[in-house]
Amino acid sequence: MDLQAEYDARDGNWFAKGSKLVRHPAEPVDPPVRHGLRAIPPGLHLVSTPIGAARDITLRALDILNGADVLVAEDTRTLRHLMEIHGVPLAGRPLIAHHDHSGDASLRGLLALLAEGKSMAYASEAGTPLISDPGFELARTVAAEGLPISAAPGPCAAICALTLSGLPSDRFLFAGFPPATSAARKTFLSEMASVQATLILYESPRRLGSLLADMAATLGADRNAAICRELTKRFEDVTRGTLGALAEAYDQHAVKGEVVVLVDRCSPVAANAEDIASALREALATMSVKDAASFVSHSLGIPRKLAYKAALDLDRL
Repeated sequence: MDLQAEYDARDGNWFAKGSKLVRHPAEPVDPPVRHGLRAIPPGLHLVSTPIGAARDITLRALDILNGADVLVAEDTRTLRHLMEIHGVPLAGRPLIAHHDHSGDASLRGLLALLAEGKSMAYASEAGTPLISDPGFELARTVAAEGLPISAAPGPCAAICALTLSGLPSDRFLFAGFPPATSAARKTFLSEMASVQATLILYESPRRLGSLLADMAATLGADRNAAICRELTKRFEDVTRGTLGALAEAYDQHAVKGEVVVLVDRCSPVAANAEDIASALREALATMSVKDAASFVSHSLGIPRKLAYKAALDLDRL
């Protein structure tokens, strides 16, 4: 009996009862990778995929891609190529394209497979599904139907850029892609101008210069920012500076590759006596003096002693 036949006879286990360790010959015949070696539970599994370097995929993601009954992808060619790189066979399993324009028929078909108890891996073209990528309607519907859903976390351009930006990471707001037209973009930006968090946006390289110009005009030219391009790839680039300086630098500078734009939080605006009194009156309507003072102190960024004294004065009126 040759090695392959013996391997098959033992159900792929060289150490079955009554067996002994077999020393492979100089040129062993490797057994084929068999689908299903690691059982994947039924349900939808959202799989994060690399944003540039193929080696950034996680072991858990590879397990799911290797073991899921059904594979679903934003771009089937991209997922097939990723699987080929890592030696994950398709093994006759269905590979289905599903994206924002797939329609209700595609969604109902996927739900039917999940209702049958299938395990389904869903991968966007790059990065984490749902984060400015397709998959939201699928995930929301699966959750609403009470079907199992889980995520295999991994690469995300927004988080990668935040760690490289040098900007505060304790609080951040991911705002996705801004509108393409200048008027709509300025309105979009003005709504976030006073947010006390690092802003993170994705943008097309063709519109980067226009976005930075609108940001400088709307958010303030002195706010610190960072431009992250081609993350995890060979020509990765991070440029830091004020919005004014970056807008000038990229005014006539054409760039390529995927872009993440990050902007520091705005400087807090000092609250005046009228603002403090108004906030305290509203808080005192439902809170004790102590709780109202703590709430307003935190909300307006003022000393708690000042807020407490003002709250006592108002409570006596």
